[in-house]
Amino acid sequence: MTDAWTNRKRRSIMNLCVHRREGIPFISSREDSDASHTGTYIFDYVDKCIEDVGPEKVVQVVTGNASNNMAAASLMEKKRPSCAAYTVNLMLEAIDKLPRFKNAIDKTRALTIFIYAHHPTLSMMRKMTKKCDIVRLGVTRFATNYLCCKAWWRRRSN
Repeated sequence: MTDAWTNRKRRSIMNLCVHRREGIPFISSREDSDASHTGTYIFDYVDKCIEDVGPEKVVQVVTGNASNNMAAASLMEKKRPSCAAYTVNLMLEAIDKLPRFKNAIDKTRALTIFIYAHHPTLSMMRKMTKKCDIVRLGVTRFATNYLCCKAWWRRRSN
């Protein structure tokens, strides 16, 4: 997260923080009174901090919506293209590996494969659920896993 402000002595200060479960520590803070806070300047500052932290550890960069921040965001998008769907996919992939969730997903997958592989069972399921399907393709394989789990959970609750 970026934050810029001016203190009582008219000094311009830029901060970079990380939001994590343990709190919000500063990564970097600098007094920048002599610099013009252009989009390029902000981009260079944030990009250096991303390199210091490790790009693989950064999920999202949050800034204000001032024009200089938007220009920095545009430069960041060119250098480090990203997508919210990709980020969510990485999170779901990591969750899939946790034993607690892996077991449920494996059982859901096995049951779904069984039903769709046996036409009479599939026909009966569709009749009992008013032609609802379990499998709905998601944007990614990991999203599909959770959509299947949700469909089974809904069927169990009814």
